[in-house]
Amino acid sequence: MDDTVSADAATHVLGIDSGGSGVRVGVAPADIPGDSAAKPLTWSSATPAGVGDRGIDADALLARVLPAARELLREAGARRLGAVCVGAAGMATLGDDLRARLPDALADAFGVRRLALAADAVTAYAGALGQRPGAVVAAGTGLIALGAVPEDRTARRGGTDGAYGTEGRGAGGGVAAGGGAGIGWAADRTTDGPTGDRTTGDRTPDRLTTDRTTDRLTGGRTTDRPTTDRLPGGWRRADGWGHLLGDCGGGAWIGRAGLEAAMRAHDGRDGGSKPLLARLEAVFGPAAELPGKLYPRPDRPAVLASFAPEVGRCAAEDPVAEGILRDAARHIAEAAEAVCPRLESSVVALTGGLFRMGAPLLTPVREELAARLPGTRVTEAAGDPLDGALCVAAALATDELRLPRDPGLLTVV
Repeated sequence: MDDTVSADAATHVLGIDSGGSGVRVGVAPADIPGDSAAKPLTWSSATPAGVGDRGIDADALLARVLPAARELLREAGARRLGAVCVGAAGMATLGDDLRARLPDALADAFGVRRLALAADAVTAYAGALGQRPGAVVAAGTGLIALGAVPEDRTARRGGTDGAYGTEGRGAGGGVAAGGGAGIGWAADRTTDGPTGDRTTGDRTPDRLTTDRTTDRLTGGRTTDRPTTDRLPGGWRRADGWGHLLGDCGGGAWIGRAGLEAAMRAHDGRDGGSKPLLARLEAVFGPAAELPGKLYPRPDRPAVLASFAPEVGRCAAEDPVAEGILRDAARHIAEAAEAVCPRLESSVVALTGGLFRMGAPLLTPVREELAARLPGTRVTEAAGDPLDGALCVAAALATDELRLPRDPGLLTVV
């Protein structure tokens, strides 16, 4: 899209959040203080965006959000729309139709020429931390961790004229300016070989090294583990691979572990939990009938996740339930450690419905994070993905967008 909208003329920005739980639209002032869009007017629908042969159906989405956006802009008294950010679950793999249709459609509808298309993990990050460096763990039915160093904090190859140069190697596989403290990623190791990780947009590494580290999975034995020297800027992702391949520590993971413990108690096997068996039967009926109810369901991850709160309720008096949540906390902290940049200013934010479980999960999560990322501040998310979409749009409207561009995560058209 051609950039023809003056930031001085823009009065408001538009954010759209499309996820598995529905679609939301927000309008907020463009002249934001700091990194968070203020006082948004919002509209929401519990019906998710439709998916067709070309992925997310752009025309169907536009048919719903354009009338809502027009009404919100009218209520806000908006004179000129400065920018739009659309955050969508599946943007990387299902967003072809959105990328093809939205630029012209939004330009025709509102005269806007600044558009950011983002994965929902990016808008969750922006809602939680704005444009600060750090990591966000988003946990609901599934779990994903995303880390970022904004563009003005990145290193430049072959010189030290930027905020961070590339001379000397900092702790953890990062780079240090002039041999100083350096910045890097807290867990900078890969098995992708010399081409780097295309999923997260990491650059080709300068060199592949071997780091001798303690392997927690081998009982503390020291093992050779490959690590990569990478440029510290950009995004890092951990997990979010779905309930069959990952989402470790997420709601479906906890619920499945709790139901397994209940079935073990039903059978009389080791590792069973009678309190969890009682909760299974209270929620789902006789234990022996659960497989017939669960396996045909197309929404199995959500059904599994619905049992996670029961694990939380049993944890205070049931060591098996408590152990499940401690294992989940370890997985959550491992994901955060894998993506969190090693900067003194880095923050880890926790967002998503799973953390509403409260102390039974949050206490071990904070303990694990303190052990793995000592000195890193842990906080609750400042806002949600719609807040993040508005934050990105406001930064784009004022030429202050510093979050890294990435073909699969954040593009500006």
